[in-house]
Amino acid sequence: MEFFLKYQKLILRVVGVVMLLIGFVVHFWITPKIVVSKSDIAAANVARMEASVAGAVTKSTKPDPRTIAKALKATKEKQMEYLTLFSMLFGILFLLYSFFKKEES
Repeated sequence: MEFFLKYQKLILRVVGVVMLLIGFVVHFWITPKIVVSKSDIAAANVARMEASVAGAVTKSTKPDPRTIAKALKATKEKQMEYLTLFSMLFGILFLLYSFFKKEES
């Protein structure tokens, strides 16, 4: 405990900088690319083939797994966005707190 009190400003600054850097790195790492992946192209081809084979067959009542997969993917992207946002926010707060902490003698 004595170590933390002695180096409190330095510890808060280091933790703040690390959290801020991790937030930025993860955010730009997971930012979606503009290109279309091979699996998306293959899924579109399969859907096109299924539609041509099905023709005028009535729609089944089974849930479409593609919509579930899309919903899960969108949820995961939102969660990662919030995680990086909170990481950057806490990093900024730690940094600001370390600079505004009053010195006690």
